[in-house]
Amino acid sequence: MNAPATTELPVVVIGAGPAGLAAAAHLIDHGIEPLVLEAGPTVGAAVREWSHVRLFSSWGEVVDPAAEKLLAPTGWTRPDPATYPSGGDWADLYLQPLAEVLGDRVRTDATVSGVSRTGRDRVVDADREQQPFVVHVAHTDGHEERLLARAVIDASGTWTTPSPAGAGGLPAVGEKAAADRITYRVPDLKKPTVRARYAGRRTAVIGSGASAFTALAYLADLTRSGDGAGTKGVWILRRGISGSTFGGGEADQLPARGALGLAAKAAVDEGRAEAVTGFRTEAIERDTDGGLVLVGEDGRRLDPVDEVIVLTGFRPDLSFLDELRLGLDDRLQAPVGLAPLIDPNQHSCGTVYPHGHRELSHPEQGVYLVGMKSYGRAPTFLAMTGYEQVRSVAAAIAGDLDSADRVELALPETGVCGGAGLFDSPDAAEADEGCCAPAPQLVRFGAPAAVGAAAERTPAGGCCGS
Repeated sequence: MNAPATTELPVVVIGAGPAGLAAAAHLIDHGIEPLVLEAGPTVGAAVREWSHVRLFSSWGEVVDPAAEKLLAPTGWTRPDPATYPSGGDWADLYLQPLAEVLGDRVRTDATVSGVSRTGRDRVVDADREQQPFVVHVAHTDGHEERLLARAVIDASGTWTTPSPAGAGGLPAVGEKAAADRITYRVPDLKKPTVRARYAGRRTAVIGSGASAFTALAYLADLTRSGDGAGTKGVWILRRGISGSTFGGGEADQLPARGALGLAAKAAVDEGRAEAVTGFRTEAIERDTDGGLVLVGEDGRRLDPVDEVIVLTGFRPDLSFLDELRLGLDDRLQAPVGLAPLIDPNQHSCGTVYPHGHRELSHPEQGVYLVGMKSYGRAPTFLAMTGYEQVRSVAAAIAGDLDSADRVELALPETGVCGGAGLFDSPDAAEADEGCCAPAPQLVRFGAPAAVGAAAERTPAGGCCGS
């Protein structure tokens, strides 16, 4: 393969989600041609899979400035910055119009199966940095393609690789066998078939983050409806309940994020869900009646449930980057320069320091992991973080290091002091009390409404991927 001069090549962006499309916009702003490759059939394919969930970030926080600059000549106007989009709104009203402006710079149904240096596997040093990248692409019609690139920005996210129910990071014994009764996504209870699956049933929700809060709120709302009699949530927590369990509440600088935790607390306090604490799932068994029995590492066996919703986070798929020399933290699978800043043992959303191309760089120059994928296994990622990342990275690729190093990002505080407390210490509960968050106030929390509806002023869901 005869490679043209590297500077004549496009920058390949993997993933046409919010971070990927924003990266393309920033590259164009620097006069660099992007080529965005999306594995799904449409842009924002992952976002569309949680289209029913409302973000806890407002429209004012989920539109990238460079993208808005590209959209402005088309007559596009951002929805009311104070309102909160659902995933579907975000995809339809922002990502799709942005992709249309980018035109043939975006290719869908294009799965990246590998990335390397031209003629160099990860072992070879000779002239390595002078070689362009070669991106191997598999298309849904069966044909394969090899594309050359001057740099690669991986914004493919983590949506396709959810973490399992097993507390040790591996699937629980019997988890795969029970796959027909387990989901790793927040269910869309507006869909009749999905609603029927959970109405009147006993459902375990495993997880302690925003997605788990949302699922508990949706199930609690189902119990209040005419067809929801007998619906019960069982909240499975690996830790005990302490002052930070339900998030920052009214102290959270993203009010909708704080409301999620308050909704989960309301579900428990009203008896619409029961909390099981200190439970680390070891196995999932079927009883004689077909129910699922969760077995803990300590030998506890819970009463049977009909369904299980596993919301224990996500992890990056690094398989197609195996021939590149990545510098990843061995715990979080995030870039080594970024990992100390986002370690959930130490930091919450609002205590993550600003970061850009330097923290996102790797031994393999010209490769960047951005967006959700940059966080590896760490939670609490916000769209505004991804937008600032790609702004800095695009400037660095363009050689404008002054702009690339001028990282300006102030993240809203969660209202929770320190880290997430991923594993209980004997004094954890006592230490958490009275930290940053006031005593949570109970709230009524319903299903998401359309943008602009009155319910937007009391957001009904969201995820850290917003």
